[in-house]
Amino acid sequence: MPLIEVTLTPAPHRTPEMKRALISALTAAAVDTGIAPIESVRVILREVPAEHFAAGDVTLAERRAAQAAASAST
Repeated sequence: MPLIEVTLTPAPHRTPEMKRALISALTAAAVDTGIAPIESVRVILREVPAEHFAAGDVTLAERRAAQAAASAST
């Protein structure tokens, strides 16, 4: 039984329909490659808050705030 886990950061443009399409595509990929039958494929989409995701010691929330401030000042 494969368990496919995807970690996402929040994105305002990402709709429930887009997430559902991703689940379907991941499930189909597992089935089409012969990894497992459809009924045994499990998918978890995990959304990590922007304050809990960092790259280079800068959280995504901080990076987005800095980008917004830079855009506002131009």
